[in-house]
Amino acid sequence: MHVLVIGGGIGGLTTALSLHAAGIGCTVAESAGKLRPLGVGINIQPHAVRELTELGLAERLAGIGVATSFQTYTDRFGGTILALPRGRAAGYRWPQYSVHRGVLQMLLLDAVRERLGPAAVRTGLRFEDVAEKPEGVVASLRDVRTGEPLELVSDVLVGADGVHSAVRARLHPGGGPLLWSGVRMWRGITESEPFLDGSTLAVAGSNRSCKFVAYPVSADRRQINWVAEVKVGDGGEVPAADWSREGSLEDVLPYFAGWKFPWLDVPGLLAGAERILEYPMVDRDPLPSWGRGRVTLLGDAAHPMYPVGSNGGSQAVLDARVLARSLAAHGPVEGLAAYEEERRTATTPLVLANREMPMERTLALVEERAPLGFADIAEVLTAGELAEMAAGQQRITDMDVRFLNDRASWSVS
Repeated sequence: MHVLVIGGGIGGLTTALSLHAAGIGCTVAESAGKLRPLGVGINIQPHAVRELTELGLAERLAGIGVATSFQTYTDRFGGTILALPRGRAAGYRWPQYSVHRGVLQMLLLDAVRERLGPAAVRTGLRFEDVAEKPEGVVASLRDVRTGEPLELVSDVLVGADGVHSAVRARLHPGGGPLLWSGVRMWRGITESEPFLDGSTLAVAGSNRSCKFVAYPVSADRRQINWVAEVKVGDGGEVPAADWSREGSLEDVLPYFAGWKFPWLDVPGLLAGAERILEYPMVDRDPLPSWGRGRVTLLGDAAHPMYPVGSNGGSQAVLDARVLARSLAAHGPVEGLAAYEEERRTATTPLVLANREMPMERTLALVEERAPLGFADIAEVLTAGELAEMAAGQQRITDMDVRFLNDRASWSVS
């Protein structure tokens, strides 16, 4: 069996490693002429770290990531509302890592080329169409450098080409538009002093007005990834979302001008970034099915979700591992059907739960009851309201600790 994966991002490269580990051949076709360490920060949850560990990447991953200790929620004055332990501190056998997305992608790319060979990832090839024929799946591609068309034949085709997936567009031409939450996001990385314990993911404010997220993504804890989120509209359909759009400091800074905490200078982080990216917070309605026959989707191509649960990349890793296991057990058509049943059932509720932003109700109560800040959160929220907030965060991010720690490996023996 040989699989053609469209897209050389985190999901596509993890798919290649997972298939190789399961004894299945794989080629990755990527439209970019050269893969480079682009983007900003990302969190890899313990359920995904387990899978990357079983792929033999634990040491490499520890070398590029920060093992997150807490996810701390505060008001816009930096007063602590709730601090939730993360990773091993929460009882998991594996850590949560905060990493630079591009550095993680390069780690995966290096591993693919080492294990599958340098020709396993073919760059500069844009997907255009796919057809099933007696000999298997025939993908129509185009060389972006020369304009020349070419065809690649495989037993299975996997669209792991992101939220703007061309494979998804072929499978579901009426599959629904991008849906905007009304929140605009500015993102960047700034060299700064570590804050709090040096390993905390801090969330200040609320998506109902302004929210600021910050966490370290380098071993010295000095590269601080930040996300500034501002509610600027009512949402609705959007024709496109450009992840590489340049943002402006002048546009975002006024929203956070007074956000200086004893432990974090938000305006300083904004002003210190060499580059700012700007894009809308979007997702898509879940599909009733992902693929057909020998063609399927994976990662953001299948289930794009709001980033409020820090779980999108991790779910792509789980997709990759289940896909390889299912193909090894059942073959192409039956394997893809089993993969889709397992993963679509798991990810559809996550997409919808992220859209609800379940912690926002409690955060809004803090803003309403203590608009000028507070000294003790117990004077603002009841124990039940804090528990409800913690449960909301866990619903969109976590896997049950005992279940993850005890379940059998997904590796193909």
